[in-house]
Amino acid sequence: MKQILFFLSVLTAAFSIAQTGTQSTSSIQHDGKTREYILYVPQMYDGQTAVPLVLNLHGLGSSMNEQIIYGEFREIADTANFILVTPNGLLNTSNQRHWNFFVTNGEDDLGFLSKLIDSIAGQYAIDEDRVYSTGMSNGGFMSYHLACELEDKITAVASVTGTMIANQAAGCNPTKPIPTMLIHGTNDPVVPYGGNGIFLPVDDVLNHWIGIAGADETPIMTPVPDIDNTDGCTAEHYLYANGTNGATVEHYKIIGGGHSWPGALVDVDVTNHDFDASIEIWRFFRQYNSADLLSIADENKIDNTLKIYPNPSTGAIQIETDQKVDKIDVVNTQGKTVATFKNIQKSLEISNLNNGVYFVKIHSEEKVVTKKVIVQ
Repeated sequence: MKQILFFLSVLTAAFSIAQTGTQSTSSIQHDGKTREYILYVPQMYDGQTAVPLVLNLHGLGSSMNEQIIYGEFREIADTANFILVTPNGLLNTSNQRHWNFFVTNGEDDLGFLSKLIDSIAGQYAIDEDRVYSTGMSNGGFMSYHLACELEDKITAVASVTGTMIANQAAGCNPTKPIPTMLIHGTNDPVVPYGGNGIFLPVDDVLNHWIGIAGADETPIMTPVPDIDNTDGCTAEHYLYANGTNGATVEHYKIIGGGHSWPGALVDVDVTNHDFDASIEIWRFFRQYNSADLLSIADENKIDNTLKIYPNPSTGAIQIETDQKVDKIDVVNTQGKTVATFKNIQKSLEISNLNNGVYFVKIHSEEKVVTKKVIVQ
């Protein structure tokens, strides 16, 4: 990605005029570190209607400033009315920005992105049943990690040139179907299509998510029209349909394609221009919301038995659920835990909190459920 830094910096000014929304750079604190992100809010957002949230994660050695252009979603957000967040990974020992999708060591990027979702949902009207993550390469790996570990927040994911590693897949067992899109070139020199000693083959990753979705193992294959016969590659689209509660898995196989984002403004490798990955990713995402993907049993078991009242509250909140609750965390819009309750009572005293929006995270045997509460 470093070879395109100059080109993207030049293109930033040229193409920013095509968007009509508001773009800003902000930060939150996590684990004692300042974590930056770019937020894009479309002009049609009115603050009254809840809108989807899309995370767009950069690749290894790239940055939020490059990814927001390379994996371009802003013009789509302008017409589809979703909020786009493009965060920065931290520098590793090789001075490259990265996402840590390992569970046991390194930076807590999982916690950061979870906190970022909560923070944005506290400041904007976000449809929390429609939170999606996509990314390039390392950002694709991280998107899978979010689907594995944050199923209570992530609705669907899409990875461009990113797969999984074996222990990541082995520990990934979400309890709800996660619609997944994989876009990958057969000649990818960085993350090989057929895998290597580190990365799983694309077919193995597909089978993993097909199993989670409960989708058909035999796909419907459709050739993508070769509208640009000068790009050095062609594409095939595979649809694995009939998953649980409507979930599907989709795969764009780029025959001869490299380590690149189809339809991007800049070709960093052999890049397919027969379709636009960003357009297809949003077409895929917009079909799904978490409420539909949750089984009736799951809804009855957790969400429908959970009651929090009064909301808004002026002092204490009552929590009722049939599930055994291990602990309850109260988190502010900056992602900071401001109260923790372990000896669970029906009434939680929160009168010491400042007025504002908070997130009550109920940890049960089944999952973690997050509910928004307003303190007045």
